[in-house]
This record gives sequence, structure tokens and C-alpha cells, in this order.
Amino acid sequence: MEHGWPEDALEGSVFRPLWLDTVRPEPRGALPADFEADLLVVGGGFTGLWSALRAVERRPGTRVVLIEAESIAEHASGRNGGFCSASITHGEGNGRRRWPAEYEKLHELGMRNLDGIEETVERYGIDCAFARGGTLAVATRPHELEGFEPDAPGFLDAAAVRELVDSPTYLGGRYDPDEGALVDPARLAWGLADAAEALGVRVAENTRLLSLDGKNDEVLATTSTGVIRARKVVLATNAFPSPLRRKRLAVVPVFDYVLATEPLTDDQLAAIKWNPAMGVADSGNQFHYYRITPDRRILWGGYDAVYHYRRSFSPQHFDRRATFHTLAKNFAATFPQLRGIRFTHRWSGVIDTSTRFTAFYGTAHRGRTAYAAGFTGLGVGASRFAADVMLDLIWGERTERTELEMVRKRPLPFPPEPFAWIGIQITRWSLARADRGGRRNLWLRTLDRLGLGFDS
Repeated sequence: MEHGWPEDALEGSVFRPLWLDTVRPEPRGALPADFEADLLVVGGGFTGLWSALRAVERRPGTRVVLIEAESIAEHASGRNGGFCSASITHGEGNGRRRWPAEYEKLHELGMRNLDGIEETVERYGIDCAFARGGTLAVATRPHELEGFEPDAPGFLDAAAVRELVDSPTYLGGRYDPDEGALVDPARLAWGLADAAEALGVRVAENTRLLSLDGKNDEVLATTSTGVIRARKVVLATNAFPSPLRRKRLAVVPVFDYVLATEPLTDDQLAAIKWNPAMGVADSGNQFHYYRITPDRRILWGGYDAVYHYRRSFSPQHFDRRATFHTLAKNFAATFPQLRGIRFTHRWSGVIDTSTRFTAFYGTAHRGRTAYAAGFTGLGVGASRFAADVMLDLIWGERTERTELEMVRKRPLPFPPEPFAWIGIQITRWSLARADRGGRRNLWLRTLDRLGLGFDS
């Protein structure tokens, strides 16, 4: 069984997201030919689902319709690792660097947002295995230790880290027990859809937006089934092409790849000493994130984030065997005591990446349409915060959220092709080199000064 491991560990794996390889809810019908609503939400991922639910929670009686081109949780919201972070700034370092004057407020709002997610799950009885066990960040290369501030309280040396999760690659780290949770993301999305419907939201699948036009005091949405007349619109299309021209260069779709092992035995779980409620991430520019699922598999993702020329979504990009084999090799180096374990699932999804790594916000159609995108991998938690921001904007409510510089200012866009592809390839090469040697080259330092970046 172990011969050739990890080279043969992928044999027999299915190309299917683990979270979606289960009994799914009954499909919802498409929207009728014509429809009127106070609020139209476009997109059935976390951003759209939170927008619909928060709208009727904040203003009961609002006529809300949510349309999804395919099925709820079919894309990023059902394909991610299930890490629900309190951070709405893509980590403390990114937040303090970009918004030093308001970081403490951003941190406070992020913590309140995570509390709100936990409270929502409890209030509606959403069965999504929500576990607020925190996150362990680890250093696996000597030059990464400096970023963990070894002389500051809370630093864990190699021995202390290995008491939490045992890997011979760990050199040190920090554990944050409060700012992260784990969820089954597909079940969270399905539960949010059910909760929204229970409060009167109309949720329609297989209803694709074709165009969006502002007319007088309403917005006309032409869909694959007819026309929706809405007073307000929330666009939650994230990495997918937007009907708004101003948003098209603001994000690039980056493919992220994930593996899941067969369920661990009691002995295997004991060998790595891992509390299943705790998520783990290493500290490379090309980093891995990993966790234990409710059925005791190790979900192992990240590292090889890939952008394809002209923002391509071609089906051939999803099953990238070279990347899956790289992930398997890195897994084996991290947990050699699990030698022989097999991977049962492999899959990928698309991350909506912005040049500042966090969501950005805007409006169109004289303030009647709001949008958010650019979560760069942390949308499971930050999407709820984004939903409230967009509702603030279209309802004209001045709140502590709308006063934030992070909300008021947009990031620099990516350049058009071929410059976007060339720049991203140089950046990926530079980040990999920095991981090996610990030094950022001139290209990366220039991006730092310009406030740009690219991260897996």
C-alpha cells in the first residue's frame, strides 16, 4: 500500500469538492418570466446569501429576490477550506500596513462580525459543524521566525507548537484561540439560503443575469428567464465577470487547489496530536492551509495559486494534476508519520483577488446598485461584513462601516493583458524565490511601495 507514496497517494481520488460530495438540497426553480422586488441580489455565494438575509433582518418586509446562475454553493462558497476568519483585512500585517490609523477599529469590527456569524448559526440552527477553535500559524523555515516576534509574549517554540500539532517541519508559531472558526462551507451556504427563505426571500437557481441597466428610479435586470425590476441591487458575482465595466479590471480570478485524505484512524489522529477544532496555516508567501473535517479527514490546500491568461475560466484549468502532486508531496513532508494515507478527493475553486488582498466596495446607477469583490481567499467570514456595507450604501445609511477608509477608497486595478499575466508570473516567481531565501527582490519591494501585491 505504501510503495511509491506519496506519488501514488492520488490514485483513486475523485475530482469533486468534498463539501459537495453529499446529499444536496432539492434544487430551487428558476425565477418566473418577470418579477418586481425592492432588492435584487445577484449571486448565490456567501456574499449574496448574507446580503439577502441581512436585508430582511435589518428591514423586515423588504421584498428580496436572490438569483443564482447555477446552484447555491456551487463555486467558491462550496469549494473553500471552511476557514472562517475574523479578519476583514487579510491579516493584521496587511491591515496595519494599509490602514494604520483605523486598524484597531477594523479589528474590532471583524471580531464583532465573527460573533455575528456564530450567533446566526445558533439562532437559525444551521447544521454546518461550526467550531470556534482558533488558528495555529507556524513557521517552517528559519527566516520566517522573525515575523512571529520570538521575544514577545505568546510565541511558541518548536516543541510547544508540536504539542499542538506534531510536524517535524515546525520551527515555531503562534496560536490564536479567538479569531478563527471552522465550518462546513457548503452546509453554511445552504443553511443561510434556508434562513433567508424562511424570512420571505425568494431564492431562484438557474437564473443567469444577462445585463443590468439603471432606468429612472429603478434598475432593470435582464435574466435568462425574463426581466426583474428592482429598486435596489446588490452585485455579489465576486470573481466572475461583472456587468459593470468599472469593476472588470479590479479583480483577477486565481485558481486554488485542495486535497482531502481518507478519514484518519484513532492512531493516526493521536500521532499528530491535533485538536480537530483548530485550523493551521504555514507562513510562506506560497502557503498551505489545512484542517480536520467533521469526518476526520485532513483537508490540505493552498500553495500553488494559479492565474491564467485573459482571466480564463476554462474547464481545463480546474483539474491541474501537477499542482495536486505538488500538494501531495508537501503533505508527505509535513506529516511523514501518516505515510501511506490516501487522498480521496481533489478539487479547485476560483479566488477573487484584488491588489490590496481585501474586499473593496462601490456603487453604480446613481447609488441604486452596490457591489463588493476582491476577498482574496477570506470571504467565508468577510462576506457578512461586506453585505452590511453594501446595504448601508444602497440605503444611504451613514454608519461606522461607511466611514472607513477601507470602504471609501478603491484599490488600484490590475493592468490589461498581456501586462497582467506578465506581472503576475514575475510576482509568483519572486514570491517562490523569497520563500527559499527569505529576501524580497527588487520587484517585490517595488510592489510593496506601490501598495500592490499578489498572494496565494
